[in-house]
Amino acid sequence: MIEKIRYRFALSERGAKDLVIATIACTVHNLVLMLPVCMLYLLVSDMVGRSIPDAHYWIYGAGIAVIAVLICLSYYWVYNATYFASYTESGVRRIGLAEQIRRLPMSYFGKKDLSDLTSTMMADCTTMEQAFSHWIPEFFGSMISTVIVSIGVLAFNWRLGLAALWPLPISLCMVACSKRVQNYFQRKQTEAKMACADGIQECLETLRDLVSNNAQDDYLKGLEVKIRAVEKRAIKSELAVAMFVVTAQLLLKFGIATVTLVGASMLIGGDLDIITFFAFLILVSRLYDPMGSSLQNLAAILSVSIPIERMREIYNCPVQSGSTRFEPKGYDIEFDNVCFAYGDAGKVLDGVSFTAKQGEVTALIGPSGGGKSTTAKLAARFWDADSGKVTLGGVDVTGVDPETLLSAYSIVFQDVTLFDNTVRENIRIGRKDATDAEVEEAARRARCEEFVSRLPQGYDTMIGENGMTLSGGERQRISIARALLKDAPVILLDEATASLDADNETYIQQAISELIADKTVLIIAHRMRTVAGADKLVVIKDGKVAEQGTPAQLRQSGGFYARTLDLQTK
Repeated sequence: MIEKIRYRFALSERGAKDLVIATIACTVHNLVLMLPVCMLYLLVSDMVGRSIPDAHYWIYGAGIAVIAVLICLSYYWVYNATYFASYTESGVRRIGLAEQIRRLPMSYFGKKDLSDLTSTMMADCTTMEQAFSHWIPEFFGSMISTVIVSIGVLAFNWRLGLAALWPLPISLCMVACSKRVQNYFQRKQTEAKMACADGIQECLETLRDLVSNNAQDDYLKGLEVKIRAVEKRAIKSELAVAMFVVTAQLLLKFGIATVTLVGASMLIGGDLDIITFFAFLILVSRLYDPMGSSLQNLAAILSVSIPIERMREIYNCPVQSGSTRFEPKGYDIEFDNVCFAYGDAGKVLDGVSFTAKQGEVTALIGPSGGGKSTTAKLAARFWDADSGKVTLGGVDVTGVDPETLLSAYSIVFQDVTLFDNTVRENIRIGRKDATDAEVEEAARRARCEEFVSRLPQGYDTMIGENGMTLSGGERQRISIARALLKDAPVILLDEATASLDADNETYIQQAISELIADKTVLIIAHRMRTVAGADKLVVIKDGKVAEQGTPAQLRQSGGFYARTLDLQTK
């Protein structure tokens, strides 16, 4: 049963057990709330027709006190079993999703909208938190307690029991039948929300370009349409649910009418006394109150199937795995007839073969879109090749755990990612146990001191989200310092010096030169002066290796390198 609950509501094992406990707590709480009705029935029965002995006053007083204590205890149990447990499970769920996402191949993020993932981590998890704390345990608790009370009611007086209970199954069936309608409108609403979130994010990221081209008004008009679409979808979704829930709640009220009619008929015929009739009216009102809320909870439970599906999609996605034991024989990177494609978009690499040897600088050059960056990412196992083999030190990278493999790489991308933290901590990401002196030495080699000295608090200056207070070149130098600090045996530089001027590029190349002894260096560059000192050039064009050799050899061959070098020199 625990496994079925885990799968149905995307819970951990502890969360599934807590849900069972929460349901039991809600059931007991609902039954305890019926005790005042029983006490009132006994009191009224005692009062009608005869005087109450003094001893009974003490009994009723003690009974009321005991019921009050039981109600308080049941409330306490329900709050602990639902809210506190749901917060714990919410944390487990978010951490579990984050851990799963951390282990997913990079190809997954190429297919998935990042705002969609953010929505799953935040909005969907919040929805499940509310479902776990409010809807699910309260609904099942109400159902179980209602069944127990219904059995007692039917045993006490079956005719009045039927008159009181007949609307319950019909109301539940009406709401249950709304699942398909709810799912349809929920999906449409989710699509509208994703489109709106994408539009807002795109607006914020491209605001500079919009303003510079006087296009902000037209863009905001389109964004307003998306916002209005979310509003319309929300109204339609609420209306679709309300049609079923409100109708079902209205049907419950007919139960009071049938109890009144059947009870009055039995009272006139002498088959029922006034006290029992009075008790049944109170019982019905008490029974329908939680049921009305349960119908809303049922509708809400049906609506969480979409968030659950979205979370299952992440959990069911195959992760990149491999051995944590990595013992390469050196650090040569070898591509052996490697083919790769991004989905159905056609081959990006088609039979690529070359070797980047340890202790040498191998530069990947070629026209844009030829597959250079893809080659470097396959080397670090950001993706897995469709066919062929990529090895590091003779070990197939697809058999190594990605995190274990990446411990051997220092990578600098063209698009730098920095964090809203200090300069020092952004560099220390390269090696978390590095001392301040080691961080500053790496920064000096990457020529960061030039701009750090101008910052208000030096290395302890906060640089804002993604280093927004720094220039592109300054951000790139921090990224290079991070890689230098890691000092891994394999260095990947993807247009690492593209944002630097000629002087800084020369200085950083000298700094890198100090570290490449016995290291494997793979550089991607478009400026031929950047790779002029490389030991080997590999020209990748249209997904194939068009040329490879030393700069001198390729200069004489008159191919892509020679033509590009001549063009850039002129």
